[in-house]
Amino acid sequence: MTKLIENGIEREATCTEELFAMRDSLDVLGGKWKLMILRYLTNRVGQEIHFKKLQRGIEGISAKMLSKELKDLEINLLITRTIQDTKPITVTYAVTEYGKTVLPVTETLVKWGLSHRQEIKKSMK
Repeated sequence: MTKLIENGIEREATCTEELFAMRDSLDVLGGKWKLMILRYLTNRVGQEIHFKKLQRGIEGISAKMLSKELKDLEINLLITRTIQDTKPITVTYAVTEYGKTVLPVTETLVKWGLSHRQEIKKSMK
């Protein structure tokens, strides 16, 4: 069980609360691209990341899908979209401090994915 703090009091979350929390997390982070976008931006903190650079860096994502996913991540306060005062106008994207809280999730998924890939390779020998 997971600890939950309500009104300053710590208690165990119920199974239903945990499942709702998981559903909420998947609603915000689920799909093929969102975690990949966050991981890409997190690995490039301090760099100016433009739309095209993101699209080139995340193999297989279409411009339409990238645009949709960026809007969703911005709505959920995980990234910022900054319009630069240049000619032509350019837009940069960055992970927010709140967005960085997802880093442990992506780190765990990367480690599990690497391990899983090794297990599958071993089973094919």
